[in-house]
Amino acid sequence: MNNTITAYLVGNRIVILDREKANTLYFRDFYGKFYDIEKPKTPNITKELELSYFDTLYLLEKNVINVKTLDNREIDREELLRIFEQNYENFRESYIVYRDLRMRKLVVKSGMKFGSTFAVYKFGPGIDHAPFLVHVLPYKSKLDPLEIIRAGRLSHSVRKRFIIAYVDSSTMKVNYFIFKWFM
Repeated sequence: MNNTITAYLVGNRIVILDREKANTLYFRDFYGKFYDIEKPKTPNITKELELSYFDTLYLLEKNVINVKTLDNREIDREELLRIFEQNYENFRESYIVYRDLRMRKLVVKSGMKFGSTFAVYKFGPGIDHAPFLVHVLPYKSKLDPLEIIRAGRLSHSVRKRFIIAYVDSSTMKVNYFIFKWFM
């Protein structure tokens, strides 16, 4: 019996329409987000689940989901990668960082509202606050001191540690730099 969950490409979004499976997937490891619910506190949510591009690729690689078009054509990893790279700048490097964080048993959500790539939780949204903001920079990019100061001030004001991540292009190893602010 196949236990994979079917997700659908709807426009440029990935959605799980089966509400029961959506609930299970979210509350198992906090993948995706329910429509109209920021941080669910009770496990009785019956809504569709939208997966991030990062969640989608990770779950596909783990054989938890498969992705189809609304007319039931299966979409493979390479086609998804093309779609994600067209819609998300620096997707590949960001995904490598996402995967590294997930493999460390951390919960990874969008950090957009904090001006970073990811907000990272030890337990999950609604259970704890994200203690880390991780911003992924391309390997050959230059660090702008003004951006570091801006990010540091914001992360300090929301009581989160600011981390810059990059993927070494020769080893594909993720490197992290954490900033500590002195008062």
